Amino acid sequence: MNNKIYNRVIAEANYILKTNKTIREVSKVFGVSKSTVHKDIKEKLFDIDKKMYDRVSSVFVYHAYIKHIRGGEATKRKFLEKKCD
Repeated sequence: MNNKIYNRVIAEANYILKTNKTIREVSKVFGVSKSTVHKDIKEKLFDIDKKMYDRVSSVFVYHAYIKHIRGGEATKRKFLEKKCD
């Protein structure tokens, strides 16, 4: 594996663990696509560090668990902003 890719994968994983950010937010910070972050974590991190992969995966499981709540909150804010206009 390319050293640049290896460093990016580790940096993404550490960032996720430190900030608890979503894949979309991580992709914006690192300037790569959501697909790249997903592949980095699901495939490459698994090969690099299994324990870190497990910890990052638990963050993603949590995000999947609460996504319906976050979506509802975003929709609520959207309509409240339209109402104020």
